[in-house]
Amino acid sequence: MSSPAPPAGPAGIGLPAGAGLPAGIEVHYEVSQFLAWEAALLDGQRYAEWFDLMAVDVAYRMAVRPTLARGAAPGPGAMAHFDDDHYTLSKRVQRLLTDRAWTEDPPSRTRRFVTNVRVEAGPGDDELRVFSYLLLFRSRLDVRPAEWVSAARADLLRRSASGLRIAGREITVDEAVLHTQNLAVFL
Repeated sequence: MSSPAPPAGPAGIGLPAGAGLPAGIEVHYEVSQFLAWEAALLDGQRYAEWFDLMAVDVAYRMAVRPTLARGAAPGPGAMAHFDDDHYTLSKRVQRLLTDRAWTEDPPSRTRRFVTNVRVEAGPGDDELRVFSYLLLFRSRLDVRPAEWVSAARADLLRRSASGLRIAGREITVDEAVLHTQNLAVFL
């Protein structure tokens, strides 16, 4: 007896209608460990090591989330909080490693919780589609209240000689208006 397919969500969230079969338990474990390691690198401010997890053709994007009436068709999502490629990600990482990253001086204290990981075969033989939820806790200084960012992520992971690499990430935050001081951290 086959289990029912997970429901499709809004554009960019969850498994789309007609999604492929879930990956096996070994692949799911490998991907879950990869995402946990990625979160640990970011929480430990090990940005150069985190950047090494990116494929050279990475697309790393967080669209602005519009508020729509029920039944309204979403637009193309042209506006983005960030829309990075390998070059722009490298510049963001390089800046964080200098004394000129004033928005992160002193650095934020962060904790990333990655949950609800779903893995399926990707478009290429060496690729996986990964859907997950992210909850980011962020604390800065001693006088500002802590911040929370909740989001869904749709990743394209690619196998390489060095292991899994992030070839694409689409982040969909759960708020239309972000209540963070800035977006100087990676999601």
